Amino acid sequence: MNPHEQLIEEFYAAFASNNPDTMSSCYHSEVIFQDPAFGVLKGKDVSDMWHMLIERSKGNLEIEFSDIHAERNFGSAKWIAKYTFSSTQRKVTNRISSQFEFKDGLILRHTDHFDIWKWSQQALGLKGLLLGWTGFLQKKVQQQAIHSLRKFQSANK
Repeated sequence: MNPHEQLIEEFYAAFASNNPDTMSSCYHSEVIFQDPAFGVLKGKDVSDMWHMLIERSKGNLEIEFSDIHAERNFGSAKWIAKYTFSSTQRKVTNRISSQFEFKDGLILRHTDHFDIWKWSQQALGLKGLLLGWTGFLQKKVQQQAIHSLRKFQSANK
C-alpha cells in the first residue's frame, strides 16, 4: 500500500471510528470537497461538515470502505454509509464512490459521487421518490445542508 492509499485508509478508518479530528488531519489546508448533498465546500467548512455529520449521528453511523487505489497524485475509494437521516428519522444506506487529488501528502480535492435520487427516496420518503430526480429538490437539499452547516458552525464557535 502506497502513502496515498494509506492516507485514504486512515481517513475512512477514522470516519468508521467517529473521529472527525483525524479525518480533518488528512486534508490539505486548501481542501475542496464536493458532493450532491453539500455542493462545493472549501477549507474549514469541509472539516466542520464531518464534525457535524458525526455529531448528529450520535454513534449510529456505520461506515464500510473498500477498493482503495492511488497512483501518483490521484486516488479513489468506495464506501457505504448506513445511518438515520436526522430530519426525518428514516434509515439510509448510501453507496458512494470517492475521488481524491493529493498535494504535499494530504488530500487536496475530495469528490463524492452518489445517486441523489436513491438517497432522497430513502431520506425523504415519498417526496424524494417523486421529486428527488429534479434539480429543484436537489437544490433544496443543498440549501438545507449548507444552512445546517452554518447553524452548526455558529453553535460551535
